[in-house]
This record gives sequence, C-alpha cells and structure tokens, in this order.
Amino acid sequence: MKIFTEKTQIQKAIQQIKAKDLSVGFVPTMGALHQGHLSLVQEAFNNNDVVVVSIFVNPTQFDNEDDLEKYPRTLEADTKLLAAFRENLIVYAPSIQDIYDGDAKAEHFSFDGLEFEMEGKFRTGHFNGVGTIVKRLFEIITPDNAYFGKKDYQQLMIIKKLVEKHHIPVTIIGCDIYREPDGLAMSSRNTRLKEDYKKAAPFIYKTLKTAKKKFGTKSANTVKEWVEKEFANHKLLNLEYFIIADDQTLKPVKRKSKKKTYRAFIAVFADDIRLIDNIALN
Repeated sequence: MKIFTEKTQIQKAIQQIKAKDLSVGFVPTMGALHQGHLSLVQEAFNNNDVVVVSIFVNPTQFDNEDDLEKYPRTLEADTKLLAAFRENLIVYAPSIQDIYDGDAKAEHFSFDGLEFEMEGKFRTGHFNGVGTIVKRLFEIITPDNAYFGKKDYQQLMIIKKLVEKHHIPVTIIGCDIYREPDGLAMSSRNTRLKEDYKKAAPFIYKTLKTAKKKFGTKSANTVKEWVEKEFANHKLLNLEYFIIADDQTLKPVKRKSKKKTYRAFIAVFADDIRLIDNIALN
C-alpha cells in the first residue's frame, strides 16, 4: 500500500500504472472507514488492477460548521484497515491546500433538478460541494471506474449526472447498502451515537421495510402518513423527511405507475446525529 498526500505525487504514480495498461478503480471517502467502505474497496478490486482510496473531509459540502468540526478524522486507523488489502492499493490523503490551492470554495453546478429534491431542500449548497470535490478528484486520479454506496442514493444519481454533463471518462458503479447486523445502514456518523440512540436507530430500517410492504397495496400518500405517525410516536428519533420518489428523477410520486420504479428516502435525527437511508420499493 502506498500513501500520497500531494496530487503531483499520485498523478505521477497513476501515469506509470496506466503506461502498463492497468485499470484503476476509485473509492472516494471522507475517512472514518467502516465495513461499508471496505465492501466498496473489495468491489473495486474485483474489477480493477489497482484501487485508489481517497480520504478527505471536504469542507465545501458541509452546510453546518459544527457538523464539519465534529466529523470523525481517523487517518491512522483508516490506513490500518486498508493495509489488509492487496499491495496494489493507493491511498490519497490530501490537505485542503492540496485539493483547493488555497481557495476552498464550491463551484456552482446544474444537475437538471436532481439537486433540489430531498437532501437539497435541507442542506443548502451541499451538492455544489459534492460536485466540486468529486470532479476535482476525478481530474486528479483519472480512474476507469468509481464506486459509490447506494445509502447516499441521491448523491450517486448526481455524480452520474456530473459525469454525463461534463463528459468525464469514468464509469460510475453504485453498490448495495452495507448494514449493521441490526439493519442500521453503516455510516461514519454511527460512531457518534449515544448508547440509547444506537439501540433506537434500527427502527429506521425496520420502518422502511414495513413501508415497502404497504406500498404494494397502499397509495404513496397513505404510506407517507403512516411513517410520519410512527416517528411522531417515537421517543428518541425525530423524522426530518420521508419521501417516496421516482428512482431516476427523484421527483416525489403523486400517482403510482407500473412503468416506473420507486424508492423511499428517509432522514432522521438521533439526538444531534443525522441519519439517512433508503429502500427500493419495486
């Protein structure tokens, strides 16, 4: 395993790799790695000769300064986890200066309306920050394939749109949500959950699974009202939103169509920790 902190170093290394006609897979992360991240790395190794993992807490995608400050930074532990993989793994752990050249500002993007749904309504400027960092990382690393978890499904769709609109030569691959044994979607934020909230959090996925069953026979609005009622009666978890949407346009469904596929999306506060999840409905 090699670790680079400067883009000039990693660009030189990747040029040498590509000169040997080897394929490069890429897994961008913000660190605090868990088994969900490692499953993405394994998937990348299944289909590529060399895998690059970036570890960078990107300031431009946080709309909450306190959240940015509290986000776990565990580079030493992360690199130990990654060391278990084959030798042909590269870690890119840049500084803000290296990525942004002293100007950590987000570019403005249009994602054809995807950015205004769900997370976009609650996290101002978030997807401009995501687009900025992912585009820069793609330009630095020039991967053949890049891997993203479906827990951040809206982000996955936005990155696909970014690649399409900016003609970036990379294939985007979405990977299934990796869950704790109790069903909670794995997230770096889970490490910050207090004990009572950690025990309560699996209720999110349990509710999603029941919502999926109900969606087979009930209207989207009826399911939405049921979910809202379930959380209104919960002592610890506060629902921010529950939305059933077209899984391509992310527009909330008004009337079900057999020709379309849908997903349910949810955001919940467990104390001050914000947890998101989603489930395919058909």
